[in-house]
Parts: sequence; structure tokens; C-alpha cells
Amino acid sequence: MRDHVETSSGLVLRRWTPGDAAAVRAAFADPLMRGQSSEQVDSVRAAESWIAERGGQWAQGSAFAFAVVEGDGTVLGNVSVGAVNRQHATGWVSYWTTAVARGRGVASEACRTLSQWAFDDAGLFRLELGHRVNNPASCRVARAAGFTVEGLQRQRLAYDGVRHDVELHARLATDPLH
Repeated sequence: MRDHVETSSGLVLRRWTPGDAAAVRAAFADPLMRGQSSEQVDSVRAAESWIAERGGQWAQGSAFAFAVVEGDGTVLGNVSVGAVNRQHATGWVSYWTTAVARGRGVASEACRTLSQWAFDDAGLFRLELGHRVNNPASCRVARAAGFTVEGLQRQRLAYDGVRHDVELHARLATDPLH
């Protein structure tokens, strides 16, 4: 499986490396990143642990995370397919971007590229993703990346003691490219 993929706009999806720890720590310092990791990523050491966990998942074949970087190496975000189920050829897509990357189409481009990688390289057939219904930006990313709305998962997520509905999207290997 390729661990380095270029998007049509020149962004690069590549495996996370230990050298990305400062960028990961800075990304998780953003208040909008709360809840994007099950563990606090509030130090370089915690960021190194976060990166190492991604590497372990890759080695096990259970999840595949990519740093989304510009040509100069600046980290703009993360895109991953996790919860890989080989029997059913399914996976769960997630993504986040740094503050400077938001609104530039980075997440959509990365998700489109990741999806094709998941179909071609990882041999998956169905990809799913979900977002809180109060997050229209994430919905725009999903739709722009070719994911179709399939339904509403009522009160699926809890943040700070508040339950949130989640809109479920999916993309199949047989879906047309946008």
C-alpha cells in the first residue's frame, strides 16, 4: 500500500512521522480540536504518542492515518480511515484541519484522495463518516468529497455532557467521482 499520495491540487498525503510532533501539538491546541482525540495532546511528548499510535494502527491494518501537507512540508491536517473491517471491506473516515487550512478545500480534497486510496490500495468497498448536525462545515467537506447522506444517528455523541445528533454519510467504490 502506498504511504505517500499526491492530490490533484498538489497537496500530499503521507504517513505521520515523529518529526511532525510540534505540528500535531499546535493543531490540538486549537479549541476547535477538542474531542478529536481520546487523549489530551497538550505536549510534544503527547503528540509523539499520538503519532506512534497512528503508526501502530497502520502496522496492524486497523487504521490508516495520513498527514495532509503542502509542498513545503507544512502540516495542514489529518485524514484517516479507521475501524477497518476486512470481512465487509468497510472503514470509517475522519479528518481535521489546522486553522490556516480551513475554508480552502483542503479537507475535501484530502478526503477524496483518501477515499480513492482506500478503494484502490486498502481494498475497501464502503466508507462511512459522520458529523454533528451542528457542524455544517464538516457536512460540506463530506458532500464535496463524494459522500452521500444516509441518515441521522440520534444523540450518538456526547461532548461536555451534551448529546449530539450525527448525520451519517457513505461512499462506495462504485459511486461516480465528482
